[in-house]
Amino acid sequence: MSRTGRIYGVNGPVIYVKDDPGLKIAEMVFAGPERLVGEVIGLKKGLTTVQVYEETTGLKPGETVEGTGAPISVLLGPGILNNIFDGVERPLSEIALKSGKYITRGVSVDSLDTEKKWPVHITVKPGDKVSAGTIIAETQETRSILHKSMVPPDYPECTVKSAAADGNYNVLEPLVVLTMPDGSERSVSLSQKWPIRIPRPTRQRYPASIPLITGQRILDTLFPIAKGGTACIPGGFGTGKTMNQHQIAKWSDADIIIYIGCGERGNEMTQVLEDFGKLSDPKTGNLMMERTSLIANTSNMPVAAREASIYTGITLAEYYRDMGYDVAIMADSTSRWAEALRELSGRLEEMPAEEGFPAYLASRLSAFYERAGMMQNLNGTEGSVSIIGAVSPQGGDFSEPVTQNTKRFVRCFWGLDKTLAYARHFPAIHWLTSYSEYLEDLSPWYRTHVSPRFVTDRTRIMAILNQESSLMEIVKLIGSDVLPDDQKLTLEIARVIRLGFLQQNAFHAEDTCVPMDKQFRMMETILYLNERCRDLIVRGMPMSILKENDIFERVIAIKYDVPNDRPELFDQYQKDIDAFYDDVLARNG
Repeated sequence: MSRTGRIYGVNGPVIYVKDDPGLKIAEMVFAGPERLVGEVIGLKKGLTTVQVYEETTGLKPGETVEGTGAPISVLLGPGILNNIFDGVERPLSEIALKSGKYITRGVSVDSLDTEKKWPVHITVKPGDKVSAGTIIAETQETRSILHKSMVPPDYPECTVKSAAADGNYNVLEPLVVLTMPDGSERSVSLSQKWPIRIPRPTRQRYPASIPLITGQRILDTLFPIAKGGTACIPGGFGTGKTMNQHQIAKWSDADIIIYIGCGERGNEMTQVLEDFGKLSDPKTGNLMMERTSLIANTSNMPVAAREASIYTGITLAEYYRDMGYDVAIMADSTSRWAEALRELSGRLEEMPAEEGFPAYLASRLSAFYERAGMMQNLNGTEGSVSIIGAVSPQGGDFSEPVTQNTKRFVRCFWGLDKTLAYARHFPAIHWLTSYSEYLEDLSPWYRTHVSPRFVTDRTRIMAILNQESSLMEIVKLIGSDVLPDDQKLTLEIARVIRLGFLQQNAFHAEDTCVPMDKQFRMMETILYLNERCRDLIVRGMPMSILKENDIFERVIAIKYDVPNDRPELFDQYQKDIDAFYDDVLARNG
């Protein structure tokens, strides 16, 4: 049966092929004389539906659609890091050389540089037994990351027949020849292909037990995410979704960052590309891009490619996870991805659900976030994929379908608040609307690696912030002057927590990233101040006398005044609080 069909109709990025050319569901196809990349998404008797990942203007009935026999896949190998791709893994630098500043239709470039020679160390020898995931070669992909080439995940246990000598090879040259159980032979190179919509297999999924340390106090202390965990950052325009993801990308203890710009504004993606290209990596001292891969799919690019971009990104992340690395994905934003789903669904004349989104929105979100996790890989190594997705609800309305469905499948919710953002309180994550379900899972780690008191202190900090919220309702009605002194103290300590602990300055050398030990010592100091002041209130000292001293402002300034590598200076603050306590008693006793 011929695998070439004829276009019957065109509806935006959706085209229809008449009769039965023998195409399969999810198969990659080329449409029209310019060979536009597409994917089969529907099969009926006598009619095949294809979504095209490029602009379809000019396509007309009668032109050909040619099947490739394989699903939409990405080429995985050295060269992914320190690179920028579009939604279907075409490098933008190569496209620019061919078509200039704008991506032309039908441009055909290799996903990875097939000419570049990589210095390769072969790790297997003839006679070795290997199976899916076995590392066969190593190459220094960048100064920061050692690339480990593996036997593809769908291979059975087999025997190495021959192996090349160490040397320089490109990504397509055969390095190892394997003898299959049936006696056939297959060669393995530095690269392999994998379908983007199919999760790469693993041996075992581990429960959450280790936090992804970000250096951001409100995240690490109040609303932590685990390695292999999922989180969403919903917020309206200008509340800091992208900047929060930048901070996490730069300072988190993930080994590799995959940043997916899905449907964002072109100028915003340009800023991301420029910033990441100049940033120095605090972990290695090299450039940040040397352990980062960017997928840029801006709002003016074809809508179908936007739908594919997050699957491309998660597949790249799973590939590096299989090497034993901890990978963090920044998806910015899943709302634009959901809008692409909605547009394609409308073109297909499917029955719409809430706000016009397709009925399968929830299942697609679930399938994406479920690909996160801390895993034991097929080769016995351990790695993780953590997903942090930005959500852009229209008008900042968290009750809209994308935010509500995302909440069902993530265990961290970092709700951004426009009131905090407009007041220049950053990160603008609101402590009353946010939550983390990982806290109980991570408590043993905090007790072992930070302090046995860490979780208790965190609970006390949250209790003070909740009390402040209740008291502010009274203050709005009748003012703060009528409150008793113990409640005035609660408001003052809550102010210290908000300004001195939750608010963080990304442009200050000591405050942009804070180690866990300093975060704990800051909590201890604030709570110690609370205890001593509360004792003074019990002894009859009015709040007005306590505020005559500058101790509250000095504690707020700890984040700047105590260097991250000098935690012993916190002892002096405790002595200063004791001196303040003794002075108040001596003058007013």
